[in-house]
Amino acid sequence: MRAAVLHTIGAEKFDIRDDVTVLGPGPGEVRIRVRAAGVCHSDLSARGGTLPQPVPAVLGHEAAGDVVETGDGVEGLVPGDRVTVNWLPSCGTCSSCRRGEPHLCVTHVMAGYAAPRFMAGDTPVFAMAGCGAFASEIVVPRPGAVKIAADVPYEVAALVGCGVMTGVGAVVNTAAVRPGDTVVIIGCGGVGIAAIQGARLAGAALIVAVDTVPAKHDVARRFGATHAVTPDELGDLSVELTGGEGFDYAFDVVAVPPTLRTAWTAARRGGTVVVVGAGSAEHRVEFSPFELLFEGKRIIPSLYGSADPPRDFDRLLALWRSGRLDIEGMISHRLPLDQLDDALGSLGRGDVIRQVIVHDTDL
Repeated sequence: MRAAVLHTIGAEKFDIRDDVTVLGPGPGEVRIRVRAAGVCHSDLSARGGTLPQPVPAVLGHEAAGDVVETGDGVEGLVPGDRVTVNWLPSCGTCSSCRRGEPHLCVTHVMAGYAAPRFMAGDTPVFAMAGCGAFASEIVVPRPGAVKIAADVPYEVAALVGCGVMTGVGAVVNTAAVRPGDTVVIIGCGGVGIAAIQGARLAGAALIVAVDTVPAKHDVARRFGATHAVTPDELGDLSVELTGGEGFDYAFDVVAVPPTLRTAWTAARRGGTVVVVGAGSAEHRVEFSPFELLFEGKRIIPSLYGSADPPRDFDRLLALWRSGRLDIEGMISHRLPLDQLDDALGSLGRGDVIRQVIVHDTDL
């Protein structure tokens, strides 16, 4: 089958190969024919080494497709079922799962990084997050395949599997924004646009989108932002809109030191900073003990939108069906696997929201 193989961290080009085979499925695993795979900034971070990734590897983790084969012990799925990939499947038995925090379970993810999932000729190849969606077929544990209705377009289902879940979930699950709250969202890529839609769905009174690329401001307004500014303009707008008090919630979808400080400054006293982006383990952000105490603000993480995918994917698709969540509009480009290098190079460009690698044309 075809797959894009990354041989070394930091390499600018993928090796598009036709001699790759997927391993399995073993007991409790599902083999999926990938039909569509979203291009996420996390893929770029893995290629560059910001996110740990053993190589050689097939990247990609935002995908949808059809079940081809199931391993022993798999229940609830049969060949031909349409599924969205859950890149962070929970085991159901660890302490995080027992506490009702399945998004913090790393059992399957760690196993996915520990052993190769593909063979490229005679070379073992790893898979990003145990998925490796930039391949024609993948094998995931049973909780990593969430069945969806057969009429959901693959590209819509793929985006639900990561970017939409992460952005909307950060607002409605992690922060639990309420009607009338004020919100600022830093970063207007795919996840940021999803967060803007989440804030609109939650009934936020003010939704301020912040991005260094002015071309993204009109896009943010189209999806529900009430205002859109550059970081340098945010301070004056906060004075205008809140009297300088700040916003109830500040979502940082970028998660680098300057944006985290911007989010902290933008949140009101007693407000909440929500860290959504996957930042570097090497970056450091400084806060004084005095400001942490005196400002009374909370800093909370939102990993994968605090998702329970079997529950939340259905909810997101219900909102999509009702026309309240625009997922098709987030797809700015559809590309073949051969153009993966170009897709990653385009991230951050003003006309890019979410790009989808189309493995088949019958979408």
